This record gives sequence, structure tokens and C-alpha cells, in this order.
Amino acid sequence: TFCCHTPLLVFFLTRDHVQAMQERKALHTLLAKQQEDLPPRRMKDSYLEVILPLGSQPEIREKYLNVHNSVRFGRILEDLDSLGVLICYTHTKQEMQPKSPLSIVTALVDKINLCKRIIYPDCDIKFTGSVSWVGKTSMEVKMHMLQLHDGDYSPVLDATFVMVARDPENKGPAFVNPLVPESPEEEEIFNQGELNKLKRIDFSTASLLKMAPTAEERNIIHDIFLNTLDTRTVSFRSRKLPPNSVWMEDTKLKGLQICHPQERNIFNRIFGGFLMRKAFELGWAIACSYGGSRPFIVSVDDIMFQRPVEVGSLLLLSGQVCYTEKNYIQVRVHTEVYDADTRDHHTTNIFHFTFISENEVPRVVPKTYGGKKDDFLLEHWLF
Repeated sequence: TFCCHTPLLVFFLTRDHVQAMQERKALHTLLAKQQEDLPPRRMKDSYLEVILPLGSQPEIREKYLNVHNSVRFGRILEDLDSLGVLICYTHTKQEMQPKSPLSIVTALVDKINLCKRIIYPDCDIKFTGSVSWVGKTSMEVKMHMLQLHDGDYSPVLDATFVMVARDPENKGPAFVNPLVPESPEEEEIFNQGELNKLKRIDFSTASLLKMAPTAEERNIIHDIFLNTLDTRTVSFRSRKLPPNSVWMEDTKLKGLQICHPQERNIFNRIFGGFLMRKAFELGWAIACSYGGSRPFIVSVDDIMFQRPVEVGSLLLLSGQVCYTEKNYIQVRVHTEVYDADTRDHHTTNIFHFTFISENEVPRVVPKTYGGKKDDFLLEHWLF
């Protein structure tokens, strides 16, 4: 029965997608020809508050509950992604347009910092946020999460996302409303958004695939090599693990996710929030296995969405510990899609998660040239 009805199911799913895309084609006429044609917006114009009623509606709690009787952080990542998109649509909304011609997609998670280890599953959560910086076709969104305790909302995390606007069919960039700061505080927030953009550009050029290590990096790489050299043989191939250390390559864990239609958006592609949740859960498992105790998420850094994930793809996840210091564990998760027809692999995302363990953890030691370079960059960037 399953085999007989599968083609019929695929037909209906495809038909719904094709129909939706046909309807969106007509929205091209609503796009602005230049940014100057769009009215400026204020930060408060896009400000939103959303309540997640975990305390007042227990039926919602089950979806967010983990085995440690706290909130699943992967679900929070999904909520932040959805809220970021909603804030951007609020910023770009035109009163005379019943439907937005823009397609808002997540380009980058710049930073998420947590100030609390535990998020309680039986207390309401409040999300707030607004657009904090605008380019021609991109928007930076700052969001905050608070949780209700004894009648007051206390801060839990701050998040910065970068979203981009695309045309109705998600085939090319589209202009967004400019942002006008109204106070010195807002000007400072806006200028920080501009600095964040420049930092991202500078960091992207520091890849080992684009430029050689600096003199300082070369010295650190050489010191790591000398510390792992077997003095009995003095050979490049003979390496010795220092005390209380683990080879980076021995920290790897992998996962596979079949991308079902349940997690798709209107463009027949997988939601970014779903990808973040799956990557985080693998990263948490790696930190738990490495530290030997329950890890707590401290920050999320530099999640790059390099290409979309199509429905039906095989999503391959691979993660490893790439830096440690005292109780801190830095985990990098790499995701790629596998095309069973062409047997091609394409990178879709790179995630960086920082955890803190209950106990001090062994030092992770890279063996390869690329591993040493990544270790140095992460050490000086995050700590």
C-alpha cells in the first residue's frame, strides 16, 4: 500500500508547491526598483514581543521539555529563527500590500550569548526584538529572551541574526526599507551593526583556503607540533599525545537526517531553525561525550547558511571538539547535503557552539595543518 500511494503523495506535495510559487510570481511587480523608493523605518516600528506560555499552558511544555527537566535549547533556536523572520517582515511591511513580495531568509547567526545555564520548563518565556541595522538588501535583528520568575522577567539570552531579503521566488536580492536611528542610543546600536558587518568581512578573508597563516599563527602551529613530537624518533609521522589530552580527530560524531516535507518552507526548502536544532543536538552530544558530564550551552557563534537544503535531501552532520580551555568546550558542526543521483556532496552550514562542563576537561590537540589553524583562530576569537 505504501509503495502504491507514495507517487500520489509526492504529486500532491509537488502540486501545492508549484501552485504557491505560481501565485508568488505575480508579486514581482510590487518590488521596489531602488531602496530610495521605500519609506524609512524606525527601530520601534519593527519591535515585537512574543510570549511562550510554558507556565500557563502545560500542553505546550512537552514539546520543549528535555530529559534534565529543563527547556530544549534546540527548540529555542527554532523560535528565534522564526521571530527574526517575523521582525523583518514587520520592518518591510507596506500598508497597501496585502501580501509581502519579499522572501526573508536567514543568512547568518552572528552571536547568541546566554547568561543563565538552565531554562525552566514551567515558567513563561518572553521574546523581544527589532531590526537594529539595515543594508541595501540585508537586515540585522537583535533579539532578547527573558523568563518569568516571581512575577518579574529576568534576562536569559541575547541574539543577533542577519537576514536577507529576496524576490518573491527567492531567486535574487530585493531592496528593504532603510533604517533611521532616533536617539544617540539607537545610533550606537546602528553603528555596532555596521562594525559587525565589517568584522564578518574581515573574518571571511582569514580562511586557510584564502590566505596563509600569519607569523604569529605559524609560531603557534609549530609549537603545537613540537609538543606532540615523539622525541625518540624525531619524525613528522611519529606523534605523541601530551598528558591529559585527546586528539581532535577522536572527538568526532556524525549523524544523518532525511529532510521530510514537514520541515519545509514555501520554497520547498528546509527551515533554518530546524537545521540549527539538529546541529545543536549533535554538538551537545559531542560535548557531553567529551566532558563526561552534562554540558551547558554558553554561546552560539557564526552560523553560516551557505546554501539551501532541499526537501528530500540526505543531510549529513559531522561534528568535533575543536578547542578546550578549563571547563569550556568549543564544538564545530559541519553539515552537507548528499545527492543520491549524482553522488555529490555540498556544504550547507557550519555551526560553532561553546559549552561549559561541570568539570575541567582534557585539552584537545589537533594533528592536521587545518586543525591547528582552526584551533588558533577559535582560541583568540572566542576567548
